[in-house]
Amino acid sequence: MALQRTIEKESKLEGIGLHTGKNISLRLLPAEADSGVKFKRIDLADKPVISALASNLTDASKSLRRTSIGSDGAEIHTIEHLLATLSGLAIDNIMIEIDGPELPGLDGSANGFVRAIKEAGIREQDSVRKEFCVREPIWAGDENSLLVILPDVNFKISYTLDYPTTNFKTQYGHFIINSQTYENDIAPSRTFCLEEEVERLRNLGLGKGASLDNTVVVGKEGIISGRLRFEDEFLRHKVLDIIGDLYLLGYRVRGHVIAIKSGHALNIELLHKIMKHAESAGEKDTIKSSPVPKGVLDIEDIKKILPHRYPFLMIDRILELNERSAVGMKKLTKSDYFFAGHFPGNPVMPGVLMLEAMAQVGGVILLSRPENTGKIAYFMSINNAKFRRIVRPGDELRFEVDVVRYKTRTGRVHGKALVNGNLAAEADLNFVFEKE
Repeated sequence: MALQRTIEKESKLEGIGLHTGKNISLRLLPAEADSGVKFKRIDLADKPVISALASNLTDASKSLRRTSIGSDGAEIHTIEHLLATLSGLAIDNIMIEIDGPELPGLDGSANGFVRAIKEAGIREQDSVRKEFCVREPIWAGDENSLLVILPDVNFKISYTLDYPTTNFKTQYGHFIINSQTYENDIAPSRTFCLEEEVERLRNLGLGKGASLDNTVVVGKEGIISGRLRFEDEFLRHKVLDIIGDLYLLGYRVRGHVIAIKSGHALNIELLHKIMKHAESAGEKDTIKSSPVPKGVLDIEDIKKILPHRYPFLMIDRILELNERSAVGMKKLTKSDYFFAGHFPGNPVMPGVLMLEAMAQVGGVILLSRPENTGKIAYFMSINNAKFRRIVRPGDELRFEVDVVRYKTRTGRVHGKALVNGNLAAEADLNFVFEKE
């Protein structure tokens, strides 16, 4: 059910390019839904716009140690840290105006880009986000390195780092990539290089803007200057590069990446292979969801998801909704049909109908998933049902429901019914999904 996102307002950044050594300024600007990530070279006469897509990648042999895109002679270099941030913070659409050929290196990490995005603010758009869901293993590798992506419901990266010419031991790290882990665990990691590589890179015309302020240099006995932000900072930076490079697909990936000593070249090779799978698979592997109105589903929206109708549609509105939880509401009146026959002299809402309303909120969560389109959720069992409070006409019931377990054919939710913040009922509800 995820919607596309852009930034709320303009944000600015400036700094020195790591490889060109040029002073660079850029503006991050909101963009329309479905427009993607685009760069505009405002320093060039015709102000060309270049989409951040694999089809615009430049010749890798001419863009060593960085990821670069270009079109019609205009190029943008070292885009991977910003792309990783856009992917990590779930920004789908943005325009980046830049007055030079390379993004600022900042402090060598993606922290500056994270701050700029958060200062600009993030807003949802009306179009639905697309993601590529990996259905079978895809791999790339050579005699020294390996990169594999396996099916998974999340975006995960497991990385093994090994530099035998240094005193750093082989390291392994595993990350589930979401906004929180990206900002806290990945973005702060900095660019690094081995001391033995410095002279060779200088001779190739690279690293003109590199310094100990924006690059961690590693000697045989350890780092040359300063302290590491994480014990495995270099491994985390490799993960950052993978996130950024894979975002050139044009949308994010769901899959488990397993990497052994991979770098930009192998990342791009895997990216091209994912693209081929995406093109051949078509819509079956591209996750598309129905748009969710901002903040609320009214009764008509609910009827598009649930098969229930009056008099057995038990919820009036959905106030909050995501893949793991929802909040629903029902305002009870004397005209509700069940009050006429349930203790008519002293009307009380039947407890089983509170459970049914709870279940309908759970059904909205589970049936909103794109893979459950055209299915019905049937009760399989009810466990731990408890009734704590009598509910009468005039009360407003708030249903808070969380997904506890979800599988291909079954699901479990835990629901609570509250009146004025006081618990009226709760239960664990189990469903099975069947086609209509």
